Amino acid sequence: MRFPFTGVIPVDKPVGVSSRHVVDVVARALGMKSVGHAGTLDPLASGVVVVCVGHATKLVDYLHDLTKHYAATFLLGRSSPSDDLETPVEEEEQPVRPSAAEIEAAAAAFRGDILQRPCDYSAVHVDGKRAYRLARKGRPVVLESKPVRIHRLEITGYEWPRLAVEIECSSGTFVRALGRDLAESLGTKAVMESLVRTAVGPFSCVESIPLDAITPDTARVRLLPSATAVAHLPSMVLDSDLLATAVRGGLLQFPENNAPAVAALDATGQLIGILKQLESGSYRLRPNFLGEG
Repeated sequence: MRFPFTGVIPVDKPVGVSSRHVVDVVARALGMKSVGHAGTLDPLASGVVVVCVGHATKLVDYLHDLTKHYAATFLLGRSSPSDDLETPVEEEEQPVRPSAAEIEAAAAAFRGDILQRPCDYSAVHVDGKRAYRLARKGRPVVLESKPVRIHRLEITGYEWPRLAVEIECSSGTFVRALGRDLAESLGTKAVMESLVRTAVGPFSCVESIPLDAITPDTARVRLLPSATAVAHLPSMVLDSDLLATAVRGGLLQFPENNAPAVAALDATGQLIGILKQLESGSYRLRPNFLGEG
């Protein structure tokens, strides 16, 4: 299938709108239906939403692998069912007030590979239903902890009750839960006051297009090549013979390479698709941007 446009557009989402709304704005601007995003950002948060257009919608899983960067503030001594300001906030009567040194010491346990229980008000599936739908109906939500990686957790400001942090983490990390758990380790509670996703891999907030600046003209100009979405993968330029074999669905042999996925480029640097390694060690092009795969 051919698309009039293919690529990615990093959009700076404002507070108060959904990631789905961002996708709809880009879709209308380009007059396309094949548009999606690579990672939801809650309406109460702002920052980078990477929108995928045309064939690039098939690259969402690879974009999920990129490290996320956030700046967040928390209010200590408070709690809410959603771990943020979306639901009613309850203040502790006599909250523990940790010192800056105590917070820094406690933060060390939340760096690196950790297990994290997702927030009850989240899009995680529970018996086929979204957790937040069950939570809003007052039904019990039991979520298992899952492994996430916190590459960086830096305390950037603290004046009771407000705690400011910067975080670099793996996909699937709940920043709200990170603040919740950090506070609990200090003997208190926390709700997230604000959240900005400052970057997704190489796509920074500074270089993203503001949502209200998207028009048919600006969307076309700001559309980045699909190859930028998989720049973190090993890449290989296919000559005409290899390209013809790959596009036909044939197997390719690269004995010197053992990566599970390789970005396949043509001579001009255009992304043709992803070469996926099979159990045999051979590679096959999936998806194939020049064909139906």
